[in-house]
Amino acid sequence: MLTRRSLVTGLAASVASRAANGQRPNFIFLLADDHAGYVLGCDGNRQAETPNLDRLAAESVRFARHYCNSPMCTPSRQSLFTGQLPHAVGVTLLSTPLAEDKPTLAQQFQQAGYRTAVFGKMHFNRPGRDGLFGLDTCMTEDAITREWNRESPARTVPPAIPTKPPWRPFQDPARIWLNADKLPYPRYESDMRGTFIARQAIRYLQDCKRDGRPFALWISFQEPHSPFDFPVDDRDRFDPAAFPPPRLGPDDASQTPEVFRDLTDADKRGIIAAYYTSVRFLDRNIGSVLHQLAELALDRNTLLIYTADHGYFLGQHGRFEKHHGYDPALRVPLLMRWPGRIKPAIVRDLTEHVDVPATVTDLLELAPLPAQHGRTLRPHLEGGRVATPRRYIFAEYLETGQAYVRTSRHKFIYCSGKRLDWYRPVEPVAGRWHRLYDLKRDPDEFHDIAGRSPELVRQFEALLLDRFRKTHPDSAGEPAGLDPESALDFYLRPRDLPNLPIIR
Repeated sequence: MLTRRSLVTGLAASVASRAANGQRPNFIFLLADDHAGYVLGCDGNRQAETPNLDRLAAESVRFARHYCNSPMCTPSRQSLFTGQLPHAVGVTLLSTPLAEDKPTLAQQFQQAGYRTAVFGKMHFNRPGRDGLFGLDTCMTEDAITREWNRESPARTVPPAIPTKPPWRPFQDPARIWLNADKLPYPRYESDMRGTFIARQAIRYLQDCKRDGRPFALWISFQEPHSPFDFPVDDRDRFDPAAFPPPRLGPDDASQTPEVFRDLTDADKRGIIAAYYTSVRFLDRNIGSVLHQLAELALDRNTLLIYTADHGYFLGQHGRFEKHHGYDPALRVPLLMRWPGRIKPAIVRDLTEHVDVPATVTDLLELAPLPAQHGRTLRPHLEGGRVATPRRYIFAEYLETGQAYVRTSRHKFIYCSGKRLDWYRPVEPVAGRWHRLYDLKRDPDEFHDIAGRSPELVRQFEALLLDRFRKTHPDSAGEPAGLDPESALDFYLRPRDLPNLPIIR
């Protein structure tokens, strides 16, 4: 009898056989840290200097309404790597390590006969070692830093050029660790960590060209994460005066995190300019990789994806960093290119991060991940449309007990009232709360309409509960008879560190 297991086993064997014959396409996953979807030239931002990403977008399918599943680094990255929502993969807090028994996209490639590698930040929260999570070469944060310092000793920067101090978030004032003075990292471009990561990836591509085996390569840059690193070569790029802080809504002053309360308009302009400079530096390193891929004639047989772990606030709602469910922190770039196979286009359907692994395994005919919470986007890549596009996207941020639903028309935010994070508002709201925004009339998410839309609130709470119940490993343990909000509270407790004290 043909079972699902035998079908998957047969597919994996077939794929491995084709890989051995050199018929398989290659795969490259380019990942940025904190790159907001709105800071891209191809997204209509005339101040963003992203020529390489814009060229890539012109050759790709660009998903213009793509959202992460968590506005925080570790949970979001592990969703992209495993295809599971954060609460299901067991990573919802910043410091949680990914368990070594979790199935990953790299393992699916490895089983299909690919050589696999990563260079850069993955937030596994454990030391990198070759073989980890299906990565034959695993050069993550600790190894990258060690080899970078060994191979790229810093040249002396003249004392006349001011540079940024060591990054000490929440120890120094926010204006310092957010780089309000727009100071460069104390290195020249050729000595920067991002440049080193690009060089490692290029060396790997050169080796793959000689080897001839299909490869799956993750290249993960730390830019433009605060303090927005860029080399001294770029110190004069962008005038802070060109970046007025975003306007605030009627409730934003009271809900601004205390840590950002004392930032002046001049500070905010400097922070925004530093971020744009770091994005420009990121774009150049991506350009170096893309250029080498073309020089080696590997580009036409390579599926390439570019995205970011999550978005970023640059003063919207009085906030910087991410850690909330407003659109600037959730919407991210997503570009997919495969010359000759994918016809360039712009897709405006709602998509989310867990759709990416589902698409990769489908398009490259890999065995699907054992648990896959996303939907394949393959029809979009082949010139068609998904039969039933997503009606909404789901995201969660369990360090503040929050979950989010976004449709084409509305944004719903639910909060259990318990928090663990460092971004306490000036005037914290006691207990549970929720917000509902009409994005057609209020795209900036300023005016809460939940009080006059109780039926919509009930509908969105039901959507959240439905997604949790279908994907949460503890769903069978949900106590019977709970009202919807109590049921949501059951799912919004982080399971990563069950004894961690709750900061209210």
